[in-house]
Amino acid sequence: MNTEACGFVGRRVLVAMSGGVDSAVATALLRDEGHEVAGVTFRLFCHGEQESSRRACCGLEGIRDAQATARRLEVPHFVLDLETLFRERVIDDFTAEYAAGRTPNPCVECNTHVKFGPLLAWAQKNGFDRIATGHYARVVGTRGGDDVERHLIARGADPAKDQSYVLWGVPADVPPFLMLPLGGLSKDEVRTRARDLGLPVWDKGESQDICFVAGGDYTETLRARLGPEHAAFTPGDILDESGKLLGHHQGLARYTVGQRHALGLSGPESFRVLRLVPETNTLVVGPAKRLDRGGLTASRLHFFMPPTEIARAPVAVKIRYHHEAAAADARVDGDRLHVRFREPQRGITPGQSCVVYRDGLVLGGGRIEGACDCCAP
Repeated sequence: MNTEACGFVGRRVLVAMSGGVDSAVATALLRDEGHEVAGVTFRLFCHGEQESSRRACCGLEGIRDAQATARRLEVPHFVLDLETLFRERVIDDFTAEYAAGRTPNPCVECNTHVKFGPLLAWAQKNGFDRIATGHYARVVGTRGGDDVERHLIARGADPAKDQSYVLWGVPADVPPFLMLPLGGLSKDEVRTRARDLGLPVWDKGESQDICFVAGGDYTETLRARLGPEHAAFTPGDILDESGKLLGHHQGLARYTVGQRHALGLSGPESFRVLRLVPETNTLVVGPAKRLDRGGLTASRLHFFMPPTEIARAPVAVKIRYHHEAAAADARVDGDRLHVRFREPQRGITPGQSCVVYRDGLVLGGGRIEGACDCCAP
């Protein structure tokens, strides 16, 4: 990352430090490039009454590891209490989405409503010029068809680690002040730099769990918040697409589109979950090929470019984190995004994020409402 070419040398930069190796290396790189750097770690839900994932970025271990890294790098470190905001915008949303039969992505909600906006506000209030994180993505300046210059999130250089998918909801006023030092690096390069710098977290494992879910079992978290008698945990019918009764499920909160395990169905045919229908508490299943759909609609939109720019030319659309972005045509109609894929896509899941790219740039995205086969632009 050549910050001198960007005119950023000597800036005061506040780095979000999770306690992991990525944000540690981001902090070190910015310090070594001549910036006056400080770190901040968020105090989120993990200090509440419930146990959290041990390696969660907002947990006590994360704070201790971030403090150890800050001492090693000789940079100031702060802790910012965002527990109430995190509970309201992330955990409550997570609970409500599952209760409605959808599959949310809490990391997207956290980035959208908790991490970046409050981080920038706190940084500017305390005299910092820029903020930074350890995400594998980039910020680039570009001009659209309207010839207006904008700062957009772009894919990271390492396809295996690119995290631009979870950044589509970052507030539009953040990218001009955002630095992403790891955007041009691979994970192996980051590990090597951390080891060479003697950072205490250089070999720390990745956190794979949802930070506010203890033991990786999200259903227990939902049960604690919704109550064991909630309809999301009420057994119901499993039907095929013709309405034939095949079996019984153990509560819709335990299932998601595309799932094939824990259905308890016997027979020669392998079934996948096609739809969750909370109104009738039914699970609709069918063969895997029935998961292939030609389009989708999404709502709760956020775009860095005007709607006319979305429809101006073909785009690439990702429908989940590990999905390879697929060629599509898209248009925005009021508060809805309509996407038609050039080839059918498998496992379009209500509640997940639909992220729209062009030339590796994130134009924006929304939450998937449902799949369709007639989403003509």
